[in-house]
Amino acid sequence: CDTITISCAGFHSVQRMYGCELYDDGSTRGYWQDGYDGREFLTLDTDRGIFVPIMTEAQISAQRWNSPEVGEAERHKNYLQGECIEYLRKYISAGSAELERKVLPQVKVSGHQSDAVTKLHCRVYGFYPKAVDVKWVKNGEIDLMSEEAAQVLPNPDGTYQLRVTVEVIPKDGDSFSCHVDHSSLKEPLTVLWEPKKDSQSYIYIIIAVILLIAAAAAAAGYFVYRNRKNSYKAAATNDPSPASSTA
Repeated sequence: CDTITISCAGFHSVQRMYGCELYDDGSTRGYWQDGYDGREFLTLDTDRGIFVPIMTEAQISAQRWNSPEVGEAERHKNYLQGECIEYLRKYISAGSAELERKVLPQVKVSGHQSDAVTKLHCRVYGFYPKAVDVKWVKNGEIDLMSEEAAQVLPNPDGTYQLRVTVEVIPKDGDSFSCHVDHSSLKEPLTVLWEPKKDSQSYIYIIIAVILLIAAAAAAAGYFVYRNRKNSYKAAATNDPSPASSTA
């Protein structure tokens, strides 16, 4: 609590976040924010070069830091717009090879049916840089909203991964596809989800084929049996009977 003018009885936490940003058009931005016990305390207005109190308790600190005698606001503004930006340019120059690296994403789609609802999963992985746009589209034109928050997660090799899930009730004629847009792609990637046929249907088909084969085999066996039976007729005899021989 040495740098914040506020009652410090008991245990309290002080948070500070500051930094600078450099954009492609050459413009810059700096920010400086202080928090107290998990709440915003005051923030630096870099355009006017003054600290702006967020909490009522921050007014005394803001007045003191903005005063010419202390000059905290002016000093922080000069740092964010000067030294911070120069260091940022050096870091960007030294890491340009890595920062400009682009790795194509890999995409896999899958579905899991539960009753009438089907969950569609679109897994995008192995891409770099981090920024990516992934969405599910119905019938090629209707964007589907995901009820689950999708987070871009890091991979051990420095690339990233993301999974987007939606719940749908498919009807005849509906199509669902995952659309992926990334800076490494010349144009957005579209992967169509094709539902797998019911495994029970495959069982029925296999049983039907087996029955047809068995019926054909039985018919062939019966045909061979009849042909053999007809070929073995009883031979006619010319031997005289005993009575005629006696005569």
